[in-house]
Amino acid sequence: MPCALCLILLLNTKPNPQVAIYLNISFSFMKIIYTIAAAMLIGAVSVAQAPRKVVADKIIGIVGDKIILKSDIYNSIMDAQRRGEQVPENADCFMMEQALTLKALALQAERDSLEVGDDEIEALLDNQVRGFINMYGSKEALEEIAGRTIYQIKEDSRASFRERKLAERMRDKVVENVKITPNEVRDYFSKKDPDSLPFYESEVEIGQIVAYPKASRDLELLAMEELADFKKQVEGKRQKFETLARLYSDDPGSREHGGQYSINRTEKAFDPAFISNAFRLKEGQISPVFKSKFGYHIIQMVSRAGDDAVVRHILRIPKITDEEVNESIQKLDSVRAKLIAGTINFGEAVSKYSEDDASKYTGGIIPNNTDGSTLNKLDQLDKSLVELLAQTNLKPGEYSKPTPFTDERGKKAVRIVYMKTRTEPHRENLKDDYDRVAKEALELKKQKALEAWFASRIPSFYIMIDPGFKNCGTLSEWMQYASASK
Repeated sequence: MPCALCLILLLNTKPNPQVAIYLNISFSFMKIIYTIAAAMLIGAVSVAQAPRKVVADKIIGIVGDKIILKSDIYNSIMDAQRRGEQVPENADCFMMEQALTLKALALQAERDSLEVGDDEIEALLDNQVRGFINMYGSKEALEEIAGRTIYQIKEDSRASFRERKLAERMRDKVVENVKITPNEVRDYFSKKDPDSLPFYESEVEIGQIVAYPKASRDLELLAMEELADFKKQVEGKRQKFETLARLYSDDPGSREHGGQYSINRTEKAFDPAFISNAFRLKEGQISPVFKSKFGYHIIQMVSRAGDDAVVRHILRIPKITDEEVNESIQKLDSVRAKLIAGTINFGEAVSKYSEDDASKYTGGIIPNNTDGSTLNKLDQLDKSLVELLAQTNLKPGEYSKPTPFTDERGKKAVRIVYMKTRTEPHRENLKDDYDRVAKEALELKKQKALEAWFASRIPSFYIMIDPGFKNCGTLSEWMQYASASK
């Protein structure tokens, strides 16, 4: 049985364009593993990490009116190797199947009049370019490495972005109405080999209510005075901004890079005060001291092109004393008393009292960053939280006493931890793992829906495949329809 197609899809949600996930799609009897996330898929911009060999180009495949070039396959293999991905021995067959599938999905999307907005594509292109700028340090460095301007990089990738987005639209349309019933879940589980059922370690579903102690006015003024002095040193050419950022910034995410970030005026990830102050600046100019939800800043504008900019910043977080920490502990003590008394539930308490921005979207529950579920193994939690759980031995339904900790941004905070559920180590079963099994069963059902879709639609497409791929076992079904369409 031929192996399933592995369509490599790069996420635009992370600054590193090397991050990839895989969607296995094929048709007829070919196995499909439907593992694509809901995130937008985009193609990688090729910035020359190593010189490319010149390939004598020719058309090696056609689906409808969409062509596949020899260079498409060759460059896909080379890019995957440069990203450090494991490339199969029959990489050309693998990449050809990937390309044929993408073309087929995009072609059907066009037939069905599915649309992709220009603004959407532009936003994705901007996001990918910002990722590369973060990787290489500046717009100038990226253009030098790529041998092209930012405009050219975006234009070179625009058609590919649109085609891949159309493919995603079509895939979603095929499976949008696929649902799973409890009976189907039970039937799916009953067919599993009892001897091969996975064993799960103990997992916890926990939430937290977080309070951030407020620094005294004197210490806030000290942080502001420090930043004002840094501004004078740079403007007086006594010190470089990036040197001061490396030495004194309290932002661990940018300190090693001299405080540098690539930003966009419309980006939601940054604090509005940060964006507002940054885009008031001209190149080389330094902002006045200002406050954000993270602390106090100064920003230097490095370069700007429309709504995109590269900036450097220094963050100073005013010092928190034991007195302020104790005030937050007392505040959360009263919240815990209400929770234990049952006069308020956990979700309400999070909404009313938690100062953690992420809590607004998760109801205070800490998500699993790997699979998006609410269950975490202990080694997936931050160290301070694991230590707290070990010390308190919380049972399901219990709340910890307010406990000080330092968050991922280096800010002092106090939290109440809620143990919602805790599983014991166990072999997979429907009682403890129904949601997990249901998700597997649903993905299998979607897989079969995609198989059926390909089996019914592919024969209707004109398909041409170069004879050089005749020995690719994974392309046997494609070859069958290619022969029939000549």
